[in-house]
This record gives sequence, structure tokens and C-alpha cells, in this order.
Amino acid sequence: MEPERLKQIAEAILLAAGRPLSLDQLLLMFAEDERPGRGDLSRVLEQLGEDFAGRGIELKQVASGFRIQIRQEMQPWIARLWEEKPARYSRALLETLALIAYRQPITRGEIEEVRGVSVSTSIMKTLQEREWVRIVGHRDVPGHPAMYGTTKQFLDYFNIRSIDELPTLAELRDLSTISADLELDLSVALPETRLEPANDTIEAPSSDPEASAPPVEAAKDSTATFH
Repeated sequence: MEPERLKQIAEAILLAAGRPLSLDQLLLMFAEDERPGRGDLSRVLEQLGEDFAGRGIELKQVASGFRIQIRQEMQPWIARLWEEKPARYSRALLETLALIAYRQPITRGEIEEVRGVSVSTSIMKTLQEREWVRIVGHRDVPGHPAMYGTTKQFLDYFNIRSIDELPTLAELRDLSTISADLELDLSVALPETRLEPANDTIEAPSSDPEASAPPVEAAKDSTATFH
């Protein structure tokens, strides 16, 4: 198959998919007698990415594969297409997520030890329902507490390929630095290596005691795929 034709097909598949696709998943879209080699497909994807340079969309490789998406800098205008408000997350939830991301695998008890307050069940439930966090094993101590880690969906949402692309803790001085790197809209401070208990913000509606304060708003995901 001609490279130009292959590039057109790959572009059409990624536009129609609406989600990241790995090389293997892309290859399965071709009949056996016309299936390109992995190397040929990789080169075509690289060319496709170059074609999008300077445009409002881009080809981005994230943890789950490749996707065609709106460029981040276009987010302020694209956001006006949707009437619903961006998802709101509490400071407590975001602190918990940051601890899991940076110290995984980590147990709920270890999170509580660092934050100095208990982690509400609703927070852990929300993180797992969003498929940002999952149980990766159990600590070999009495009670065998569950250990939590981040998922590919977490990486995809924050537009990165691996956890190594997060800024190091040494580079972070406060929560506003974390928010800038993770596309989150926060204004509260955080010590370099210790997350302090939250007492002024809260997540989505819940019967949990932490749910009584105003919410912190997370920016709308700017990695929405282009249709």
C-alpha cells in the first residue's frame, strides 16, 4: 500500500475511534492481505504528526496509544462548545491522587499518615470509578491492606505516556505547581514533600463530612478527541 494512502487510512481510523489506539489495534483495522508492517505504520504516524504541525489539532501519543486531539492551547475556545461546567474535585481528592501518583504503590493507611487525616471512602470510590486509580496488590503486613496505583486512563487524561513524565517532587514547591503540570485549577499551597489536611474545599456531592465546603474546580480535559 502506498504511504500516502496508508496515512489517509490511519488518520481516518484515529478520527473515527474517539479514543487512543495502539499500533497493534491500528494494524487490526487492516485486512490480512493489506496489513502494513509495524515499521511502515510507525513512519506514517510520524509523518501524520508532522502534517498537523501548526494546526489546531495534533497527533498525540499517550499511555494507551495514539489519538488525534485538540491542541491544549485551543482549550479556552473549544470549552465554549459545552454548556456543562467542568468537573469539580476537592483538595482532599487531589492530594490523595497526587500521593498515589508519586508514591505508588501506596496503601490507604499510608496516605492517611502523610495527610494527617482519614481518607474518605467516597474519595477512593471516585478515583476508582474514574479509572484513575486501581488496586495493584496487597501489602504483606497484618490485615493485608490494598495497595493503590495509577492507571493508563490516568495517564491518558493528563496527556502523558508514563508516570516518569510527571515533574519530580524536588521540582514541586506547592500545590499550584502540581496544578500547572496536571492541568488543574488550584490556588492552595502545599509543602514540598508533605500534603497537609484539607479543611476548605470538597469534591462532588457526598454525605461524607468533608463535603461541606466549596469545591475546587478542575479544568475541563483539553485532550478531547477531534470529531
